[in-house]
Amino acid sequence: MSISTSRRLMLFSLLALVALGLAWELWLAPLRSGGSMLALKVIPLLLLLPGIWKSNRRSVQMLSLVIQIYLTEGLVRATSDPGFSAQLAALETLLATITFGAALYWAKQTGNPAAAQATAIPTQTPTALSAQTPTAVAGQTAPPPQRRQN
Repeated sequence: MSISTSRRLMLFSLLALVALGLAWELWLAPLRSGGSMLALKVIPLLLLLPGIWKSNRRSVQMLSLVIQIYLTEGLVRATSDPGFSAQLAALETLLATITFGAALYWAKQTGNPAAAQATAIPTQTPTALSAQTPTAVAGQTAPPPQRRQN
């Protein structure tokens, strides 16, 4: 999977989760007839959406934390709600899992290049490394390195 594919998958599943949350709590299976205030649960996702659209790393990191709330809600309601609401909760669980996986994959693939460089194995040969060590000055030899004693 490429970076752009994981980003598209993350955006699609996030938008589907917002649409599901609104439709579920307003029309499909609200807790009270006429809709419920639980439709407001999509606000955190809507606040993160512009940053995710711009591929902002902090927004994706926040999404990976916030999405776990929706995953938990889906699991709880899938096992406790009756009928059609349980099926919607299972769909919420699926969408939250896809969003979380795509966010983690995107974050891993677009990781911090400075950190990756710092942990990279040096590609220099031993002769190139010995050329960088201090050399003897005017026939003098350098003293051997001191060992630390504990």
